[in-house]
Amino acid sequence: MAAQNKEVDALVQKITGLHAAIAKLPSLSPSPDVDALFTELVTSCVPPSPVDVTKLGPEAQEMREGLIRLCSEAEGKLEAHYSDILAAFDNPLDHLGMFPYYNNYINLSKLEYELLARYVPGGIAPARVAFIGSGPLPFSSFVLAARHLPNTMFDNYDLCGAANDRASKLFRADKDVGARMSFHTADVADLAGELAKYDVVFLAALVGMAAEDKAKVIAHLGAHMADGAALVVRSAHGARGFLYPIVDPQDIAGGGFKVLAVCHPDDDVVNSVIIAQKSKDLHANGLHRGHGGQCAHGTVPVVNPPCRFGEMVTDMTQKREEFANAEVVF
Repeated sequence: MAAQNKEVDALVQKITGLHAAIAKLPSLSPSPDVDALFTELVTSCVPPSPVDVTKLGPEAQEMREGLIRLCSEAEGKLEAHYSDILAAFDNPLDHLGMFPYYNNYINLSKLEYELLARYVPGGIAPARVAFIGSGPLPFSSFVLAARHLPNTMFDNYDLCGAANDRASKLFRADKDVGARMSFHTADVADLAGELAKYDVVFLAALVGMAAEDKAKVIAHLGAHMADGAALVVRSAHGARGFLYPIVDPQDIAGGGFKVLAVCHPDDDVVNSVIIAQKSKDLHANGLHRGHGGQCAHGTVPVVNPPCRFGEMVTDMTQKREEFANAEVVF
């Protein structure tokens, strides 16, 4: 226990120093200094760690919340930068590999699809999917549409009109995926009846960064999604919670969903994935939170990934070196 506490203290101290350095940057637009600091941050957070960021003290919690907001801003600027570069090509979709973390979106989307196929009763063959928080580089929707759901229509929602303008330009030359991809500038809180037409809704990691905001978004989805529709929520686990918000599965259950699976990847896919299903029974009985590590209908089902993305090693030293050299999404 003492060794674990020492490891946690050292990590928090390191992350605090990186947060201070990032906060002092004159701009979070892509540059050598920005890239170097965020690369160091991600490689510090991705390896397995005993830290539980939800149990840190008030000062560390405040630092973490500020850091997540900086990560969000930097991620938005990085995606906008590459979206503009890609848009200059005659067919932008032929050049997506230019984005340094494109393969990670391929792996994350593959994981999400396979979890849906495995845990949603009856499997999935969605006619229409919504992605909430799609951004200027809607890689997740593209990968799902091109590789896993070839007959599905995708509605992408984002608060930022400029992000949607950028995103739509990437599909202008594609007659297949482009014809199945639409973009809407809207706050999820303003969506109501239209949510009932989706078989699956994806909630991006940075939609609702504070825990209470995330819970409100999920409750809103639960109030308006169709019974039986699936919800995919991106979360984080361990030290990765310094990069992205952590979603409590009980908040999902309390929003009117049955939690089907919780997956915490231990490879270069940074986000955890929670698969849930809109539950008519939960609304009929009244929304409520589980207790003692329980979701509304039983124990939180933490599962292993359906597949491995690359050969994983068991030796911790080798594993840390692998993570340090991996390309990871931040």
